[in-house]
Amino acid sequence: MKGLRKERGSSGFWGEVLKEFKKNKGAVTGFIVFSLIVLVAVLAVFLLDYKTQITKINIPEALQPSSWKHPFGTDQFGRDILNRILYGAHYSLLIGLCAVTISTAIGSMLGIIAGYFGGLVETIIMRTMDVISPIPSVLLAICIASAFGQSLISLMLAVGIVTVPAFARVARASVMSVREEEYIEAAKAIGASDINIIVKHVIPNSLPPILVQATMRVASAIIVGSSLSFLGLGVPAPKPEWGGMLAQGRSFLNTSTNMTLYPGLAIMITVLAINLIGDGVRDAMDPKLKR
Repeated sequence: MKGLRKERGSSGFWGEVLKEFKKNKGAVTGFIVFSLIVLVAVLAVFLLDYKTQITKINIPEALQPSSWKHPFGTDQFGRDILNRILYGAHYSLLIGLCAVTISTAIGSMLGIIAGYFGGLVETIIMRTMDVISPIPSVLLAICIASAFGQSLISLMLAVGIVTVPAFARVARASVMSVREEEYIEAAKAIGASDINIIVKHVIPNSLPPILVQATMRVASAIIVGSSLSFLGLGVPAPKPEWGGMLAQGRSFLNTSTNMTLYPGLAIMITVLAINLIGDGVRDAMDPKLKR
């Protein structure tokens, strides 16, 4: 039992994963780009003044093209688009990371309970997930966001809840493959409680596929969050969330393409970087999962 746990749960396992990840040039590139985006998002919050540089209206400078003073131009209220994109990065990152944290916690907990105990408990949990899953994620998120109201927290909850079934299925499948292992039977034989077994044995050995799923879902969470903001159900104006900036710019596509071009590029680059990281994590862990 100890030998298997050591192989799968010790630093040796994660060391091999890190080694394989570093070999993937695309994943490393994505990690570097994403790290820069996170750094920019953090610095922008402290270096840019929200009232004077982000939301202050300056009509005489409205809809200006790119220039040295305004590299990305200005919007219909004369606000600098570059500053708003930099400041708005932390909204999109918060939505993606916090939403996935919520869905990982809830979905994994339900999946672990269903996979470990089985029987009626499993039937109730998984049939509930089956009812939720067919509903289009954006439609379900719209309903949840509408119910909770327009705010950053409600947006995180809406985006997080729609991906709970995916995590529940992954966690359940992983636990079902682990619960029949000899070290689980040995732990039961010596009188260990179910909670003790789940915490010390099941969760650590079921973690890799859950982490892969979480990494891959951050990008989709950012897209769903931006979609809700685009529809007016996300971060309320004048906060510069990227999806909201796209919505504001759609009325000026013929006169000021900068308003939609640069927020769209910001979303695309961020999602691409996260997807590259997710592919690298999956490829690094797959050999271990196949074993």
